[in-house]
Amino acid sequence: MWRSLRPLGRSAASGGYRRYAWTDADADCRLWFRMQAEARRLDVETDRNGNQWAWLGDPTAGDAVVTGSHLDSVPDGGAFDGPLGVVSSFAALDELRSRGVSFKRPLAIVNFGDEEGARFGLACVGSRLTAGRLTKEQAHELRDGDGTSLPQAMEAAGYDPDAIGPDPERLARIGAFVELHVEQGRALDLSGDAVGIASAIWPHGRWRYDFAGEANHAGTTRLVDRRDPMLTYAETVLAARREAELAGAVATFGKIAVEPNGVNAIPSLVRGWLDARAADQDALDAVVAGVETAARDYADRHGIDLTVVRESFTPVVDFSHALRDELSRILGDPAAATGSTGPSGKVPVLGTGAGHDAGILSESIPTAMLFVRNPTGVSHSPAEFAAEDDCLAGVRALADVLEELACR
Repeated sequence: MWRSLRPLGRSAASGGYRRYAWTDADADCRLWFRMQAEARRLDVETDRNGNQWAWLGDPTAGDAVVTGSHLDSVPDGGAFDGPLGVVSSFAALDELRSRGVSFKRPLAIVNFGDEEGARFGLACVGSRLTAGRLTKEQAHELRDGDGTSLPQAMEAAGYDPDAIGPDPERLARIGAFVELHVEQGRALDLSGDAVGIASAIWPHGRWRYDFAGEANHAGTTRLVDRRDPMLTYAETVLAARREAELAGAVATFGKIAVEPNGVNAIPSLVRGWLDARAADQDALDAVVAGVETAARDYADRHGIDLTVVRESFTPVVDFSHALRDELSRILGDPAAATGSTGPSGKVPVLGTGAGHDAGILSESIPTAMLFVRNPTGVSHSPAEFAAEDDCLAGVRALADVLEELACR
């Protein structure tokens, strides 16, 4: 499975992945998912929000156990973020069948659409729509960097954008959702564990900063006569780092757009996107307020007009305690086949600053997450990695969890 998925949407230049929503690479990944599901005699459907479901058992029976993740990527992303959860789900089903278990609840493997938000700037679009946390009207306003709207992109890919929206009936038929994901950090590597359980997702959001100045000639305009928004942007980037350090949080300006974007032109507009995350809401609020205050101060001093827009926000996600405790019990059982416990003899429980579809769905259904060790901690990069032994430990852990939830 891994070898067949690896080349899809991969850039020959960077070695990273460019699997953006409603593109040819996305279509290739969707076909891959369908082929894997059909090879296992699963019933495949695509819901009205573009999420793919592969069912074992009757989808309408209720109390289903669902696992999976996503196949799309950030720009030049790594091979594991998202795909590891999908591949591991199919592999866990193979493992359960090899054990000869009988399923007492329906089981589904899901590929959520547009999780990374790389094209339209909003993460977890597929799961947000399903859970009613993004309206049809809001989704129709989304546009990519070329000005293509989400409805236009969906239509070009053969999907109906007018059908999107909340899907409470589908969610009501799900009893539990467990998402496996490569860890996006080094906590497991430092503890010596192959597999961990998520406790919570930090509150996080994205803010767009528009710095408007005055375009002019880079070679003939005196420094004192310039209204250069790039200076204010650069000072704001440094302020974000400073505020994050003070609050024990993280904050990053990772995306920028410049107009007119000429080497010999002073910019008229610099647009930067702030990603900020913290362990609690008070710390996040302090970072976001501190960055904006600093930016406005710099803008006033340099004669720059500043507009700040919050594009997305997700409050702290505390995963279902009952389901989380159930995972701890299952994987802590000496008879379990995971081989995932480390020196402590227990499966560690850890928080994360990364958002996931499981977090979006947590308000609607019981959700939980498993993490697989990432020895470098690198993610959203071609250098992202997980060792095969650890991946297999993750598959066994997921299989153990699904066996307990769906077969007993």
